[in-house]
Amino acid sequence: MEAPTWFAPALLLHRGGVGLWEGMSGIIIKPRARIFHGHEWVYGAEVQKMFGDPQPGDVITLKDFKDRGLGSAIFNPKSQIIARRFSRHREELSQDFFVRRLKRALAWRSEVPDLDTTLCRMVWSESDGLPGVILDRYGDHFVLQTLTLAMDLRKDLITAALVEVFAPKSVIERNDSPSRLAEGMEIVTGVLYGSVPEPYRLTTRDGLTFLIDLVDGQKTGIYLDQLDNYRLTARHAKGKQVLDCFCNQGGFALAAALAGAAHVTAVDASESAIAAARANAEAMGVADRIEFVVGNVFDYLKTSEASGAKWDLIVLDPPSFARSKKTVGDALRGYKEIHLRALKLLPSGGKLATYCCSHHVSTGEFCEVILDAAVDAKKTLRRLEIHAQRADHPVLPAIPESEYLRGYLYELMAAF
Repeated sequence: MEAPTWFAPALLLHRGGVGLWEGMSGIIIKPRARIFHGHEWVYGAEVQKMFGDPQPGDVITLKDFKDRGLGSAIFNPKSQIIARRFSRHREELSQDFFVRRLKRALAWRSEVPDLDTTLCRMVWSESDGLPGVILDRYGDHFVLQTLTLAMDLRKDLITAALVEVFAPKSVIERNDSPSRLAEGMEIVTGVLYGSVPEPYRLTTRDGLTFLIDLVDGQKTGIYLDQLDNYRLTARHAKGKQVLDCFCNQGGFALAAALAGAAHVTAVDASESAIAAARANAEAMGVADRIEFVVGNVFDYLKTSEASGAKWDLIVLDPPSFARSKKTVGDALRGYKEIHLRALKLLPSGGKLATYCCSHHVSTGEFCEVILDAAVDAKKTLRRLEIHAQRADHPVLPAIPESEYLRGYLYELMAAF
């Protein structure tokens, strides 16, 4: 475990004491704020008052309503989340700090059974004590996102720490996430260390092949969180007719074909995604068993229903339908529609693998939508498996936002 950088008797933390929190700017948090229930975020409405002169991107002290120290946080008054705690002790965001956190992240992942630490999410934000930092590893190349202002201002320190710990060939900045706008930051991509790498050919232990453009491709490369779920779902594909909706670079379609599916149809609205998926299929030698379709999935499902088409296994893996709490209602209607239409394309005994990647949609809401769709379709579902984000995206139970991906495998039961 990482040793605390200081020790202070409780006496020094009370009002009037001369403690190690003295001299730092910070905020005093109202009673009943979520941080007292294990969360690490402080919203603007939870601030009782500020002290000192904290500036956007500063490291600040957190104190409770009795003036007792709660730890160190990063500060940004431009964000709804005004402070994010990264330590229960007094810490500064130095290169040494980032080195220690990176080593801890690597050590933890090295203990995860069957996890390839050369192909994984090496840092998952608060789950690794680095709020707003996303770091994906592709062999000797690392892709970095800094989604909070304080971390963005310290990209040079993070990069230097990366070089010290991993000696990479390149560190790529993929700060093109819309979430940066909420922190008052610009969209930017580029190379922070090394040179622009050639497209990276990745082959997983399961035999899946992806050609990844780390600078201009999809997000930070591929969806590392779904790698295990490709394999889990493909176990049910042998000899089957498979439909992969929102296929992106073809993960589920490729895994199904590799597992012996009789035929796979892969649908996505993005021509570039379909082109990448087709190239991956050709590299794996399974292109003859996959039909690639550029089209709107909602329209494709509607047309397929009208034609009487059937598939033995259908995968629904859409992008997030809910980018904020305000859009949850629309998202739930979208989820219901695709499930309702997909269920009508399954024969008795057919299977449905479905995923939701928005933390704004709760597990209960997602399951209720699936049930409502089954009721409207006059179908009975039996749940076979529960899927989740890969282990390299660890979940902190006190921070529900760290658990964003949920998935289920259902079987359509025969009428009785």
